[in-house]
Amino acid sequence: MSAAAAAGTWRLGDLEVNRIGYGAMRLTGNGMAGNSDGTPIDRDAAVGLLHRAFELGVNHIDTAAFYFSPLRSANELINRALASWRGDVVVVTKVGPARDPSGEWLPRDRPDRLRGQVEENLRQLGRDCLDVVNLRAAGPRTVSIAEHFGALAELREAGLIRHLGLSAVLPRHVTEAQTIAPVVCVQNSYGLDWRRSDETGLVDLCGERGIAFVPFFSVSGLRREAAAGREQDARVRSVARAHDATPAQVRLAWTLHRGPHVLAIPGTSNPAHLAENIAAGSLRLTGEELALLGTPAGGTP
Repeated sequence: MSAAAAAGTWRLGDLEVNRIGYGAMRLTGNGMAGNSDGTPIDRDAAVGLLHRAFELGVNHIDTAAFYFSPLRSANELINRALASWRGDVVVVTKVGPARDPSGEWLPRDRPDRLRGQVEENLRQLGRDCLDVVNLRAAGPRTVSIAEHFGALAELREAGLIRHLGLSAVLPRHVTEAQTIAPVVCVQNSYGLDWRRSDETGLVDLCGERGIAFVPFFSVSGLRREAAAGREQDARVRSVARAHDATPAQVRLAWTLHRGPHVLAIPGTSNPAHLAENIAAGSLRLTGEELALLGTPAGGTP
């Protein structure tokens, strides 16, 4: 059994993936905010890192066309890595937000312009059909997503997309979307320090409906796009010492313990951190440790 399979698997529609995946944002330096973390990873090193992830069993990658810096595009690096890899890898991308070539964020696209974003992802990834496309909600969270999700559903019917998901949404958006087309995954901020999805009931709702819940920023927490800082939580440090693990591994394990439908997509450009993140799937926390860390209602040890 591969390292990434130690936490088990889940299905995104008809696509079975290991619960430990990889988030590609950091391959560019910092894909959401531009090249703010210094010189981006060398292209060959990036391809090597992705191949190492695949060797460890990662078969689920999260990306977006707007993950780019002045010198790197996450999609381009993934395309290059997959071109020289024979195994099956599910690539999940997202649309909704967009950036111009200089990196500046653009206003929310109209529904009829989402096709252009989908086609851009197809070009960059070198594919004729995208495995999964998440609609990332933009603007006030009270706004309906029906028109935008409906536009993606039409592209799914046209054969450009295999499955659909959502990102940065509330439970009512999931219900709204499911009246239009099947939803296979939901991506929201979630972790020990950021539990709004528990407060709204979104994690449990996804579990009840057989939808994968895919947290982002589960390691960096309130630092969000920034790399995880020095661990400040004494509870996390204590559990990490008990397992001879890193604090990041404990945070990932805590997230995975939330339910069998919860996946993880930690990102890094560091090969050592990559191996540690994937190994977190085999870390089993005790009931006492989960209580110490604060298991949300409905959590599973």
